[in-house]
Amino acid sequence: YAFSITTLEELSQTMKQVSTILTLASSLAGVSTAFTTTSLPISTKFSVDAAIHMTSSSIDENELDDEPEELDDDREKLNTEFVSQLDWGRKYSKAIPGLEINPIFDGSMAGDVGFDPLGFVKTKEDLMRLREAEVKHGRLAMLAAAGWPVSELFDRKIASLLGLPEVVDFANRAPSLLNGGLEKISLAYWASVFAIGAVVEYQNNKAANSKDNEGYFPGNIGFDPLNLYPKDPEGQKDAQLKEIKNGRLAMIAVLAYTAQEFVSQTGVIGDVIPSV
Repeated sequence: YAFSITTLEELSQTMKQVSTILTLASSLAGVSTAFTTTSLPISTKFSVDAAIHMTSSSIDENELDDEPEELDDDREKLNTEFVSQLDWGRKYSKAIPGLEINPIFDGSMAGDVGFDPLGFVKTKEDLMRLREAEVKHGRLAMLAAAGWPVSELFDRKIASLLGLPEVVDFANRAPSLLNGGLEKISLAYWASVFAIGAVVEYQNNKAANSKDNEGYFPGNIGFDPLNLYPKDPEGQKDAQLKEIKNGRLAMIAVLAYTAQEFVSQTGVIGDVIPSV
């Protein structure tokens, strides 16, 4: 542009016009950049902070006073363990990068990070049923993860003391589907396991279907003989999270026990304590 400047007054007027043009161009550039950036998968914290920064040039200070509360709510909602990224309303799991979360996974249950890569969950009922199964298997696995090595340590001593046959094999391996030896286990033991399992399952179904138990969650059968379950909601959520995480780890551990003993032909304790 060519400006004809003949007086100081014209110079002042011209500088005001230039300033207005530059301010308008900066605002348009900021809005364009914000639009382009948010169209790609980006981290939640960055998307919120970038939106604040890039649009601030086009909003006066009085208008900004009304915005932080809404933006803080969005940041608190999105920057959680459950949601990793946001892309035009789609949520992505922290468990597997790039895995879009099934809308049924709302993060309300302990340990829910939207992990369902094979798409087993189709309805809310599916989610509740599978969580029930996960909690039960996790609890059994925690017992097995502790009981397996203990049985290899003390089976021969207990059998000798009580005059019973040993159930561990020559390599000191506990009976399993891959190791064999399950036929050595007494039928009375299998009957007692079946009876106890039936009672627990009955109590579980009774609690789940009870109209009086509004606060029921998967696995909550009211079993707390030592009164260890916290009374406050935050402590209860933390206890549920610890149980599900330890249960998942125990399931992996028991699978590892089985594979290790089958491959190495040595008990898990024997690999750690060779003299055993």
